[in-house]
Amino acid sequence: MKEEKIECLIIGSGPAGYTAAIYAARADLKPVVYQGIQPGGQLTTTTEVENFPGYPQGITGTEMMNQLKEQAERFGAESRWGTIVEVDASARPFRVKDDEGREMLAETLIIATGATAKYLGLESEEKFKGGGVSACATCDGFFYKGKDVAVVGGGDTAAEEATYLAKLCRKVYLIVRRDELRASKAMQNRVLNTPNIEVLWNHNTKELFGTETGFMKTLKGAVLINNKTQEERVIDIDGFFVAIGHKPNSDLFEGVLDMDETGYIKTKPDSTATNVPGIFACGDVQDKVFRQAITAAGTGCMAALEAERFLAALQD
Repeated sequence: MKEEKIECLIIGSGPAGYTAAIYAARADLKPVVYQGIQPGGQLTTTTEVENFPGYPQGITGTEMMNQLKEQAERFGAESRWGTIVEVDASARPFRVKDDEGREMLAETLIIATGATAKYLGLESEEKFKGGGVSACATCDGFFYKGKDVAVVGGGDTAAEEATYLAKLCRKVYLIVRRDELRASKAMQNRVLNTPNIEVLWNHNTKELFGTETGFMKTLKGAVLINNKTQEERVIDIDGFFVAIGHKPNSDLFEGVLDMDETGYIKTKPDSTATNVPGIFACGDVQDKVFRQAITAAGTGCMAALEAERFLAALQD
């Protein structure tokens, strides 16, 4: 079976992947985008997106990703269902195989596989995703203005989300499973000195509850359990924000690309270039700080421009 030759192979189809595809297609690199197990990325799990420039009335995550996909395809990008399961980066062109056994030779690779938010694993948590449960306060916090919400976690991310939400919401419960915060001292002080944040020490979430009307599910509260006394407590909330971390979708490149201790792909300063020439990483798979659609799109642009320059340099 003859291997297909591809100038620019993009793995992942979120804001980073499709922005990279738009730029790569306009540069006549004829990019091929593998959409992965979640076409459109994490953004498709949100309802309204109101903080992406250019959408004054807001837009659903799914609709936005469909528009980015159409825009990329308008310039000649090809979108494919499926996932990449093997990458041999020992020599260029890179040997790549998808989940249907198709083999390809890619001159450049752009990795835009994103990251997956960690959740508690409750059945009710899954049930109310998009109806009160979120893993991103800066994405969804505005919808809970003047309401009561809860944040789960004890690290810097949880502390940041709680203080951010405290500016918008009437009351913020910070649910911490231990009797201390893992967050930095500065973040701890900020949390403890914010009047409308109540820290619930030594508590785990047992269950979430709410109402269902047809396909609409609306969160109404949570049942917590005290780890020390085993007593249950019910809190009435409209929003439940899980802030226990993210897992970058980088397993495919373990042992191939340089990563930090949590699996985020390392890129060179002011660049999306990895330690392997011709492989670029963009979006949440390499960004553990901002994790926003707009910053992912920005690095997608960078990756495509760098891939174009890399190929041009080979021809000089």
